[in-house]
Order: sequence, then structure tokens, then C-alpha cells
Amino acid sequence: MKPQEPGVMLNGWVDTQPKPERNFISAIIELINKTLVIAELEVRKLRHDPTDLVVRSVQPALWLLIFGQVFTRTRAIPTGNLPYLDFISAGILAQSVLFVAIFTGGMALIWERDLGVVHKLLASPIPRSAMVLGKALACGVRCLSQVFIIYGLAFVLGVKLNLNLLAFLQVLLIVVLGAGCFCVFSLIIGCVVKTRERMTGIGQLITMPFFFASNAIYPISLMPGWLQFISRINPLTYQVDALRGKMLLNGISLYGFTLDCTILLLTLIGLTYICGKLYPRVAM
Repeated sequence: MKPQEPGVMLNGWVDTQPKPERNFISAIIELINKTLVIAELEVRKLRHDPTDLVVRSVQPALWLLIFGQVFTRTRAIPTGNLPYLDFISAGILAQSVLFVAIFTGGMALIWERDLGVVHKLLASPIPRSAMVLGKALACGVRCLSQVFIIYGLAFVLGVKLNLNLLAFLQVLLIVVLGAGCFCVFSLIIGCVVKTRERMTGIGQLITMPFFFASNAIYPISLMPGWLQFISRINPLTYQVDALRGKMLLNGISLYGFTLDCTILLLTLIGLTYICGKLYPRVAM
């Protein structure tokens, strides 16, 4: 009898060994599906308190109406061919996204832990990365309302907006990416501090350095050397740069939209990996 050669299946037998390619593709599909499920659950919370979106827009509106109007008249900050109000509009939109993301991610996580929701999710077969990305995506959806509010206010104030549909869709994309980055960063803090009081204090502490160590309200060229270095590793800088290039009619991006999106995406992936490792600590 001739011996069976290795790797050759007998007649009528089916090779049930999983294919590596299929395993990878199915894992990605499962991750996307469960991420969308978590995102949907988070977005549904807006039905209980939709006024939160309006309240969050008060602070950026004041920045545009007061800070932007005053510095436009003084002309103290050189912004090239852009009027200062146009220059700051993209920065204020990014600031609004930053504030919503920081005070939504970690704070909501701590509330869910106190209510026992986190324990139930951790006991489910949902991947930790899907939980993190779902919250990040939901935060991005929440921040889309800020785009329409800032656009409307900027239009009333005479800012020359780029109303091209493709450019507007690119603005929405960069807002979702930026919101995701800062939401996951906030979730990491929430995993570590575990109390609402500490989360509030740390959130207030880190938002101002993120904001002022970026190109949101003044060009990077005006900063001292050490602050320029911090600005270049600050994700908010690249979000503002992309928004300024696509949001304004005569806007210019220093780094390019592709590079800005790539940096934000890589930042989101790295922070998601870290947060996925820390996420089980919330239930401890």
C-alpha cells in the first residue's frame, strides 16, 4: 500500500484547517461590526440630553465673538494673507472638538463603571479595542454638531469659508479623527485615575496646554524653540493645520492634508492599543 503523502487529503475529506487570510479578514470584520455597535449605543445617549451639544458650543462662540474680534482689530498677531478672524476660526473648531472629547471620554467611562455597565461589557466577548474605538467614533459623531455651529457663526462674522462639498467632507473626517484621538486619550486617563473629581481636575489641566501649545490661535513661528518642539508633537497642531487648509477659502496647510490625517490616524491607533491594555483596570 502506497503511503499517504503529507498535506494530501483523503477522498471525501474536507480541509477544515482555518486559512490565515480568512481569519484575519473575519477578525477585522468582527472588530468593525462590534465597534459600530458600541458607537451606536453611545450615540443613543444624545437622545437623553441633546442640549449638551449646544452648551458645549458656548465657549468656542465666545472665543470667536470676543477674542477673535478684538485681535482682528489690533492686528497684533501676523497671520500672512489671512485675516486673524479667519485664521482663528479653524483653531476654535479644533478647540471645541478637544474640549468635548476630553470631558466626554474619561468622565463617561467612570460613570459607567459606577453604574456597573463597564463590568457587563468586560464580561462580554467584545474586544477591548472595539469598546475603545466605539467610544471614539461616537465622540466624533457628537463633535460633528460643533462643525455646523462654528461654520454658521463664522459665516455670520464674515469668515471666508470654503463651501466646496469635498472640502467640507474632509473637514468632517479630520474632526472625527481628532475627536477620536483626544477621546481615547481621555479614556486612558479615566482608566488610571478612576474618580470623577480627579478626572475633572486633570481634564482642565491638560486642555489648556494642548490648546496653547498648538497653532490654534497663533502661528508656530511666533513660539520659542522649546514650545515649537512641543507643538510639533501635539496632535491638535495637525488637526488645526488640516482644518485651516480645508475650512477656509484661502487657507494654507503647512504639512498637507494627507500627512495631517496620517499622523492623527497613527496617533489614534497607538492610543487605542494602550487604552485596550488598560481598559480592564477600570473594573478593579
